Amino acid sequence: MTSLPRAAGAEQMDEPGQDPAELGRSLADLRGVNRWLGGSRVVLRHLGRLVARHPRPAYRVLDVATGSADIPLKVAAWARSKGLRMQITATDLHATTLDFARRQAAADPDVRVEAADAMNLAYADGAFDFVLCSTALHHFDARADLLRVLSELRRVSAIGGIVNDLRRSRPALVGATLLAATFWRTHPVTRHDGPLSVRRAFTPAELDELARAAGLPGARVHRHEPFRVALVWETEAGARR
Repeated sequence: MTSLPRAAGAEQMDEPGQDPAELGRSLADLRGVNRWLGGSRVVLRHLGRLVARHPRPAYRVLDVATGSADIPLKVAAWARSKGLRMQITATDLHATTLDFARRQAAADPDVRVEAADAMNLAYADGAFDFVLCSTALHHFDARADLLRVLSELRRVSAIGGIVNDLRRSRPALVGATLLAATFWRTHPVTRHDGPLSVRRAFTPAELDELARAAGLPGARVHRHEPFRVALVWETEAGARR
């Protein structure tokens, strides 16, 4: 158990009227966090294992709350390097964030960007083989909302999914606070949101409890250093296909 309680509070990057220039800087900072602090590696590690257990001629992947689509782009490049056919739909609800994602992904034929609400995904049951959600679940405060998001991710995934997020702890908060005071000191959105994101994140035990309450089949929670946690599940239907 951590002695650091989970905090509530709004992150500035979620504000509909956020200044596009500041939001762009924050999204660039998030790309750096995913690249250097393990977010992208965590997704590719677990996706590789899922693909190995569920070979298919081609895969459909949904990325929910994609930010600037950096992880879908990493996944697309990884798939091509492995000779895999993988079409990725990258989604977000924030209009300005979607504009950044579209520009980032414009040159990649395997990544499509479109609007979608994580709490009410406008896709059929099992519309995708895999579903991803990275560094986004902690943006939801209410337990009912968290369970709704996880249930929606489960509903649209035919094989399974990966929720990759920060791991709440005092060392993680110290690290985020140091980054806010140094690398992010001139980036007001990231300076505010970085430490708050850690305080809103989950412990492995909390994420495991949410997964079980949401009925995610075969759910397992994995700790990754530094300060990452991944929730991975596989459906029985996906295993039989």
